[in-house]
Amino acid sequence: MKHEKHKVALLGGGPRGRSHAQAFLANSDRFELVAVCDKDEKRLKDLGALCPGAKPYANAEAMLDENRPDVFCFVTPPQIRLEMVRLGAAHRPKAIALEKPMALSVGEARRMKALCDEAGIKMIVCHQHKYGAHWRKVKEIAESGDLGKVHTIHTTAKGWYMAYITHLIDYILFLNQGSRAKWVVGHIHGKENTEGHPSPDYAMGQVEFENGVRGIIECGCLAADQPMEQSFWMNAGSAVYGSEGYARVIVGWGWQAFTRASGGLISGQGGFDYAKDMPPYIRDLAEWLDDPQKVHPCNGDVSCHGFEIAMGICYSALERRKVTLPVETNNPDLDMPSIKRML
Repeated sequence: MKHEKHKVALLGGGPRGRSHAQAFLANSDRFELVAVCDKDEKRLKDLGALCPGAKPYANAEAMLDENRPDVFCFVTPPQIRLEMVRLGAAHRPKAIALEKPMALSVGEARRMKALCDEAGIKMIVCHQHKYGAHWRKVKEIAESGDLGKVHTIHTTAKGWYMAYITHLIDYILFLNQGSRAKWVVGHIHGKENTEGHPSPDYAMGQVEFENGVRGIIECGCLAADQPMEQSFWMNAGSAVYGSEGYARVIVGWGWQAFTRASGGLISGQGGFDYAKDMPPYIRDLAEWLDDPQKVHPCNGDVSCHGFEIAMGICYSALERRKVTLPVETNNPDLDMPSIKRML
């Protein structure tokens, strides 16, 4: 079936912005990159060279005014994501695509989702890891029944909290068939980390899901090492435990499992790869734009829920109590920079 192409305007010419551009170009039968934008002259030049058919801009508002795209994709620091969603919503594209973490506070995340919902705009947040073959294989095993009754999913990463936590939670939501969280308790400590997004040095959380599965999350310097993987950013993954076996993903290595049907330990290859994981993530946006029933797995609802779990861990630690979902707190605008100063 032939589909009409969706016009895309892209803001952000850094490495992740270029990765998004390449993913749209890989789906050139469904998308047309008509405009690109960055305030930095060199980044804009490099982005323009990658997307020769796109008109370059140094101002996002001018780009949106002149092109009225179907999709506004922006890759910016989280401090200005709410501002960019406001700008995008005012121009009424069909979809807005953004990076994670989607915000720095629950209040921001809720306002972003509300802006899109009120304008009838589809929102997706880039949790593309789950498109990897090793994630798909472990999901298949977990849903096959070969693990017996699934009771626990343990997910970890050495990377700092706001760079990785929403990926970790997305792993659990993906492997747990999208069951919603009921409550979360958390522990956080340490403010020595000065890399990247504002983050505590270490966080640990437990989450109870509606289907009874318990999620255990560790993120930061004290998180357990993944077997077979020592590189910093790839030292992450998720293990699904059932009454009759387990299945595990190691982000930079592959998968392994021991099930009632396997007759022993089985394993397979897989690994983190932008070039392989980003195109299907973008392809699913085209599917959703063309058919409202084909809801994107990284849609704003699931992403906002995951973000509330992430912030619920922090609020629980600071307020010394169990936090129910949706997050109930006296200060939904308490953000990560403020939380880090309070540690």
